[in-house]
Amino acid sequence: MTTHLSRRSVLALGAAGLATLAAPARAQDFAPGLLYAVGQKFDKSFNEGAFTGAERFKEATGVAYRDYLPASTAQFEQAVAALLRRGVTDLALIGFYYAAPLASLAPRHPAVRFTLVDAVVEAPNVQSVTFKEQEGSFLVGMLAAMASRTGTVGFIGALDIPLIRKFIAGFQQGARHARPDIGLLVNFVGTTPAAFNDPTTGAEVAKAQFQRGADVVFAGAGVSNFGIFAAAKDGGRLAIGVDSNQNHLYPGTILTSMLKRVDLAVERAFGEGRSGAWTPGPRALGLAERGVDYALDDNNRALVTPAMKDRLEEAREAIIQGRIRVADAS
Repeated sequence: MTTHLSRRSVLALGAAGLATLAAPARAQDFAPGLLYAVGQKFDKSFNEGAFTGAERFKEATGVAYRDYLPASTAQFEQAVAALLRRGVTDLALIGFYYAAPLASLAPRHPAVRFTLVDAVVEAPNVQSVTFKEQEGSFLVGMLAAMASRTGTVGFIGALDIPLIRKFIAGFQQGARHARPDIGLLVNFVGTTPAAFNDPTTGAEVAKAQFQRGADVVFAGAGVSNFGIFAAAKDGGRLAIGVDSNQNHLYPGTILTSMLKRVDLAVERAFGEGRSGAWTPGPRALGLAERGVDYALDDNNRALVTPAMKDRLEEAREAIIQGRIRVADAS
């Protein structure tokens, strides 16, 4: 799902655009904007993480930002045009499916600094922030296997795409690291981005996994997670949240959440744009960069024993130091 521009296209943007990007941003030349993923702004997950980062930047600097929640991916150009009309100079875009349209649009706005979260576009005015989801998923996979009583755990993704496969790869490796004989189930909510916003089907898929013996499921399906969590609570099973800390949604049911720090990506992009330190190019954030993690708080502390936590922390250090290498399914 990533998009790369040709060398000819990159060079065609010209030295003038590069000079504009390299210059420190003056106050009157800086206006941040945020284009959310399709779905809900306050989704307790991906979009809300982006919102949290933008809000934290605003509180720290006093600089307001403009935002836009599209109803569908087809509104991309309309959304960007609306934000640019409002004077946005630095635009964070949340969602892998913005890669292809951004590759076409970025050359037409060489003075705008675009930060794309979850995909890669090569252009002199695009910063691409991706995450090592497999590393955080490795840790929650370990925890799922250690907490399972049936010996079977499951993963429920929104749809089968390379991004979701990174979660699956890490989850499976972590589960088998903790318990080599663990059984693993993998299912998807749908086949289009609408699968990120279908709690009813999410619940149905979760119930099917429970019937097949899974007693811990990792929910990587956006708003569809709400249905998965409800099914887990009703069935007396455990679930794992994703992106933001979702432990508080169903205390005692959510074993942990795999944190994906979209908030940090947005906050940093705005901060660097304001200070003149923003640079284009790819960035991949993993455990070492604090871009991914697992969540432990009062809502799930009773579910995670000290022995479990010790094993997770040992694995974290081993991954950071390179003693454990987590494949990303690529």
